[in-house]
Formats: sequence, structure tokens, C-alpha cells
Amino acid sequence: MEKTIKSIATNYGLYLGALMSSVTVIAYAVNLEILTKWWVGISLFVAIIVFGVISITKSKSELGGYIDLKGAFTSYFITVLVGLVISSVVSVLIFNFIDPEAAITLKEKIIETSIEMMKGFNAPEDAIAEAVTQMEEAPSQFAVGSLVQSLFIQLVIYSVIGLIASLIMKKNNEDL
Repeated sequence: MEKTIKSIATNYGLYLGALMSSVTVIAYAVNLEILTKWWVGISLFVAIIVFGVISITKSKSELGGYIDLKGAFTSYFITVLVGLVISSVVSVLIFNFIDPEAAITLKEKIIETSIEMMKGFNAPEDAIAEAVTQMEEAPSQFAVGSLVQSLFIQLVIYSVIGLIASLIMKKNNEDL
């Protein structure tokens, strides 16, 4: 039973990792600016949740329509973990080993996008200047340490969402 949940979750995690990695690779190959767009971030956020929920649904189906909270959360968490780790590894490879200059270019584009957004919200010039200084001084978001920290933060956020989804989707077998 436990093997079924883990194998289903791992498979969906691999699919999720492939999707997220494909977005990164395609954006890298076509136009790095794609990675600065808000809709890309929201789309990936939704995709991660959807893959986690699909994993719970598939696991529940394989278990005869019943899944407890632990099983549902395990299925969701493994899917999200595998997907995020694969995506992080691909980002490390591209932006640290294959083309470190792309990380610098992307950081500049992110700063430009942030400036435009802050001006759109009528932020004071001194606040914009301070934010730009902080972004320029910050370590690369693609450094291994930054990616590991980001991975843990994302796991916490997605775990809260996964716990809620697991509570909604759990169905205990009353006959047992």
C-alpha cells in the first residue's frame, strides 16, 4: 500500500520536475525575460498544486477510493519535493555551470522589472533606489545556498497547502 503511494507520487514528481525544468530551459534558450513575468510564476505555482492534488487523487483511486490523511499528505509532499528538487538542480546546472553570465543577465532583468513595477505603484524614488541597492548586493538567486534556502521555504509553503488539500481529499474506510 505504502509503495503504491510513494511510486505514484514519485512518478508525478518526475512529471512536475520535467514541466518546471522545461519552462526554465525553454526560457533560457528563447528569452530569459520570460522568467521575470508574473504569469510564469503564478502558472508554475498552480501547476505544482495541481500535480500534488492529482497525485493524491491517483493514490486514492489505487487504494480503492480511500486514503487517510498521512497517505494523502505523503503523496502530495513527495510529488512536490521531487518536482522542486529536479527544477532546482536544472537551475543550478544552467546558471552556475553552463552559463553563469545568464544568471547575471537575469538578475539585471529582474531588477528592471522590479523598478517598473514599483514605479507603477507610485513608490517614492528613494524607496526604489534602496530596493535596487538591496537587490544588487544580494547574492545570486542561483547560488547553491540560495536555491537550497528557497527550496526549503517553498516546501513549507506548499506543505501548508498540501495539508489543506489532504484534509479535504482524505476518505477513511469505515469498514476497517
